Parts: sequence; C-alpha cells; structure tokens
Amino acid sequence: MDTKLKQLCQTLQLDPASLGLVKSNFPFKAHADFIEQIETGQPDDPLLKQVLPIEAESQVHPEFSHDPVGDLKANPTPSLIHKYHGRVLLMASPRCDIHCRYCFRRHFPYEAQINQRHWDSALQTIAADETIHEVILSGGDPFTLGETALVTLIEKIETIKHVQTLRIHTRTPIVAPSKAPIDAFLNWAQQSRLNKVMVVHCNHPHELSNKTQYCLNAYRQAGFQLLNQSVLLNGVNDREDILIELSHKLFAQGVLPYYLHQLDRVQGAAHFEVTLQRAQALMETLRKQLPGYLVPKLVQEMAGEPYKTPL
Repeated sequence: MDTKLKQLCQTLQLDPASLGLVKSNFPFKAHADFIEQIETGQPDDPLLKQVLPIEAESQVHPEFSHDPVGDLKANPTPSLIHKYHGRVLLMASPRCDIHCRYCFRRHFPYEAQINQRHWDSALQTIAADETIHEVILSGGDPFTLGETALVTLIEKIETIKHVQTLRIHTRTPIVAPSKAPIDAFLNWAQQSRLNKVMVVHCNHPHELSNKTQYCLNAYRQAGFQLLNQSVLLNGVNDREDILIELSHKLFAQGVLPYYLHQLDRVQGAAHFEVTLQRAQALMETLRKQLPGYLVPKLVQEMAGEPYKTPL
C-alpha cells in the first residue's frame, strides 16, 4: 500500500483492510489542511470519500470515458482550451494539492501540454484574437505554481489589451489554505487593471475552516469576486441539508454559490454519480429554502456544446 495512504489511515485511526483500497495510476494525494477536516474513525466521512482510491474505480463503464467534456477536441495549442465565445482556459500547472477521485481531468495528458514554451504559444494565440476578453487560469491548479511564476504569467496576460477579466479556478484555498499564495499575488491583485474573479471548489461544509476564512477574506479584500462550484457526489453531498449548510457557510466566508455540477462521466468515477431525477429534486428543495443568491445553478458540461447545459 502507498506509504501516504498508510499514514492517512494511522492518522484517522482506520483499518486499511476495511476500506477496499486499490493501487491507482491516479495516486492518492491530500494536503494536511484537508486531512485535518476529516473526522477520525469515520470510514464514511464525506471528505475522506473524495480522496480514497477504492475498488469501484477499477470498474470500466461503457458510458464513461477518459475525456468526458471534450477538452482534447477544443485544444488548439498545448495548454490552451477554447470552448466558449470570448474566453479561453489556460492550463497553468499540471499539479493539484489534492487528487479528487472524480476529477474529470484525471486522465488528461498534462506531460505533453504544460511548460514555458506552451504558455508563450498560448499567449500569442490569445493576443492575436481580439474576441477573447477573459482568460481562465486552470490546470491542474494554478496555485500549485510558485508564487513568482504565477505572478509572472498573470502579468504577461495583463499586457494583452483586449483581455479585461482574469478568472482563476482553484481548489487550493479550500483544501490547502496554508499554502495558498498571499504576498506577491495580493500585491499584484491590488494594483491590477483586470477584473478579477476566483472560482473555488468546495463540495461539503466540513471543508471550510478558520484557515479558509482567512485566505478567502484576503482575496476578497484584494478585489476578487469569489464564487464556488461544487460537484454533486453520491454519498458526499447529495442531501438537502448538506447543500443548504454549504451555501450558508460559503456566504459567511464571502463566497457566492455559482455552479452545482452533475458529475462529468470520467472513467473511474461512476460510483459518485447521482441520478438527474435526484439532482433536480435536491434543487427544488434548495429553491424553496434558500434565497435566490444562495442557490447554485445545476449544470452539466456537454462535449461540443457552446455553454454549460442547465438542468
């Protein structure tokens, strides 16, 4: 068994033999901040379920694929994904601070996509297309770059005059807030001409803590609009009370719920899928019990479609 998994089981006082663990090409990874939020002695903890490689991942499902959202077909130059009008996604890093077992890019060929040469080519493509007004930094997770490299990349984007908005998609402030960029990054943000949006990824209220509060507050004060996207996951957050608590707790930390995603059908994640009927029933309850600004949009990304599909 992976040494890190052994250490995790020891820390959480769990018997590895009872968890159905398997060796995976997508190895276990979780930051200490996230592990701190997992309840000791609870094999069904909703945070633990998001990171444990279990036997169900090895089952092949004919309706699931390695590229469920069609990233590779919308990949005009390495590190750049261009699916939607007016905006492009730039892969800033192949790494994350956590390996979410349902990740839609768990099979993505990062090794052929991301390096300094690829960034330069992607930036040239963006500079040549004046219809692009928003650049989305993703990955992996852009916050796994060194802070100097991150700011250098952003400053290059900022020199492209027709780019007006920088959006950063990151899970780091939620799962590893103690290592999220603060100093040079915030210095840039406070002086930048760009509109700044940060979309974090939090699935369960137990992921939020005093550490995430500090981090998110710093970004909000630096001028970022903070939004959250979640993935609806079987056995993790597919209950009305959990989703309602999540919306309230996000708002208390200065973040608005944005999207609730139906699972992207990536091979290895079928056991996380929630039926559309159940998802829609959950949304009906949320609309009845939450103010409109705390109700996320239920969506699914369909390969080849020009926008997220409302459900």
